[in-house]
Amino acid sequence: MDIKHSSGLDFSDRAGSALDEHADMVSDSESNVHRMNEMERRRLQGLWLGSTGGSPEPFRPKTLRQKIDVWLINEGGRQLFFVVWIFLHLLVIVFGFLNYELKDNTVNARATFGITYPIARTAALVLHVDVIFILLPVCRNFVSLLRRTPLNTVIPFDKNLTLHKATAWSMVVFTVVHIVAHMVNFYRLAMAAPSGTSTGQRIVIFLEANFTTGPGVTGWIMTAVLFIMVFFSIEKRRRAHFEWFWYSHHLFLVFFLNWQFHGMFCMIQPDRPPYCSYLTIGVFWRYWIVGGIVWVYERILRELRSRHRTYISKVIQHPSKVIELQIKKDKTTVRAGQYIFLSCPEISYFQWHPFTLTSAPEEDYISVHIRVVGDFTAALAKAVGCDLDNEKGAVVVGTNTNPPLNRVLPRVMVDGPFGSASEDFLKYETVLLVGAGIGVTPFASILKSIWYRMNNFNNSKPTRLSKVYFTWVIRDYGSAEWFHSLLHAIEEQDTMNRIEINIYLTAKIKEDDITNIIVQDVGEEKDAITSLRAPTHFGRPNWDKVFGNIADAHPQTDVGVFYCGPTALSKQLHLMSNKWSNPRSTRFFFGKENF
Repeated sequence: MDIKHSSGLDFSDRAGSALDEHADMVSDSESNVHRMNEMERRRLQGLWLGSTGGSPEPFRPKTLRQKIDVWLINEGGRQLFFVVWIFLHLLVIVFGFLNYELKDNTVNARATFGITYPIARTAALVLHVDVIFILLPVCRNFVSLLRRTPLNTVIPFDKNLTLHKATAWSMVVFTVVHIVAHMVNFYRLAMAAPSGTSTGQRIVIFLEANFTTGPGVTGWIMTAVLFIMVFFSIEKRRRAHFEWFWYSHHLFLVFFLNWQFHGMFCMIQPDRPPYCSYLTIGVFWRYWIVGGIVWVYERILRELRSRHRTYISKVIQHPSKVIELQIKKDKTTVRAGQYIFLSCPEISYFQWHPFTLTSAPEEDYISVHIRVVGDFTAALAKAVGCDLDNEKGAVVVGTNTNPPLNRVLPRVMVDGPFGSASEDFLKYETVLLVGAGIGVTPFASILKSIWYRMNNFNNSKPTRLSKVYFTWVIRDYGSAEWFHSLLHAIEEQDTMNRIEINIYLTAKIKEDDITNIIVQDVGEEKDAITSLRAPTHFGRPNWDKVFGNIADAHPQTDVGVFYCGPTALSKQLHLMSNKWSNPRSTRFFFGKENF
């Protein structure tokens, strides 16, 4: 059987007569069900055994109270927080503008520059307020600590990067407003200057105001730095060249330093003394100090953590250009679903890259599975001795006691672990884990930990979790082969069927291959493709059926829905969680990996 493998993900609908007729495809036709023999029916998981009858109906709120209750499940806290954030900005804009428009000791400035003076000052005030928010969301120890407090029910800490990006775009917008307003101010200053008797002289005065004055020079340096950071922060560029993003983003230090000096030159004087004071003019530090202190503390903590005894205990090269690093690190306590930042000084001392942990807290090491797709990951694979051009299945490349011939395993530094949305899976009795492609990595740690807890292995803590539905949407089964052994182990040991596995292949398959799969699958206890008891489904999941059957099987239950993968499927799962939530019965709480 020759199934073409591909490294990409494709969530588009697939057309094809043979595929449409396969019994596992989402279809309203009853003939598909009758085509499945008794052995295939016995291999179906609980959700699908119950899906051949009538379809459950989602809860439809009728009253305003019911609509609000549904809205509060997944949307309320997040949207209310951002409404407050926007409202705060509106208050600053309105009252800031009124203050600078009506202030008694700026009459001369308003007479000279007009309305653009209060506009420029108001934009600057909004930028100062944004400085309060810009650093705190990326202080990950700070965020991880707060998300374990009751504040997590009010503030969406898992949306920390969304807040960081929203604040950054706000700074871009009001920077443009500030610049445009001051360009008009400089133009009016040049026109009103006594020495500006000709057009050429006025142009010189305008350029001097921009490039020879303290506010002008520091302002243009800040503008250049800001747009360099924004340029390399665009998602497409960031994913393609993470190193450029990483280094350019640290230009914020230059940005902040110039900002402090920017307002201390007193270019536009007030009408009455005191005319200039660093306490009243250079006020940037007042807004920056809280976030700045927390950020500096985090950098110091990273340096201290990186000096803890840390070494690679084992390197395993998996197929499909995936490498596994098993790391021993002193003074490290982890939770399932967390992630770390990893640095390899042999490649670069200053580069830190986030990777999801694939080891369980019950294991005596931490591990990450890294797909080699960029410059850093390629350099790391080479440094640990992996030969990606020679794939022979899962191969132990080296250990700390038996490294590859003539090669010493490089030193690594680890910062973290940090909390994520998936860390909350233990809060629920029932969870739905959805991974797409390589996005399955966070669930390796979670599935291991769940299995340990359910079986009370390694003195693991018991759990209230009683049912896990694991769904893996993948283009081809071979693109994450390292995950296969884990699924096999879980299925073999899970005799009480508390973890249900469903795999969906979305790749376009030749009709001959489909026929071969069906022939080999008939009468077998294990799936022809995965060798699991759980059958493989072809095409995309019918999420209405999945959520409906979970709601039907678990009434009066809070269900955690956790996802890692492309944004398109994330939006769909988010909508489904809202659609099928019933405030008085089954509620679906959606969480997405976001680091």
